[in-house]
Amino acid sequence: MKSELAKREITVLLADDHRLVRIGFRRILDDDPELRVVGEAGNGREALELALRLEPDVIVMDLAMPDLDGVQASVEILKKLPDTAILMLSMHAEENYVRNAFQAGAKGYLLKNAIEVDLTAAVKAVAAGREYRGPGLTQGAALSDGFDRLTQRERQVLRLIAEGKSNKEIAWMLGLSVNTISVHRANLMEALNIHRTAELVLFAVKKGLVGLS
Repeated sequence: MKSELAKREITVLLADDHRLVRIGFRRILDDDPELRVVGEAGNGREALELALRLEPDVIVMDLAMPDLDGVQASVEILKKLPDTAILMLSMHAEENYVRNAFQAGAKGYLLKNAIEVDLTAAVKAVAAGREYRGPGLTQGAALSDGFDRLTQRERQVLRLIAEGKSNKEIAWMLGLSVNTISVHRANLMEALNIHRTAELVLFAVKKGLVGLS
């Protein structure tokens, strides 16, 4: 009987840069016997490392984290662990943020103000392979102005440019050559018809790739 119960457990990795928030998440999830928290990460790069080591069923991922944010971390994790379900948590309800999360491979998106009521249900839904959109999320119009034609890698590079990273820093973070990043930057500017870095930053903010805070 005990082994059968263990098989039904959903293993969860928590990724949030605020320790007290992680404590709150863990308390909510630990109250459910079907869920088991197997690890905690304080930033996106740590989330990537722990995910590869622990191979959890679900990662509860904060959208805004240092080093790699939730979207970037999701892209890198799903390259190696395509069967892991990612539930993105955010303060942002705007459709740009939601769309970016799902395009990165997340199975669910939940606003942080709905966590206490909906977190366990959301984790179970994405673990079962269902898409989960939490309450309070808006539906937006289709993307235009070239953004929808960007590859996932180009969006990663755009986000990091908007965060003020140099080509050398981006190359190190993504494990690519500086020359490759230069090519991505040039392709971005051509696809978006943008020719200055400052305009790329404004575009990325508008699309919800980075915040102003």
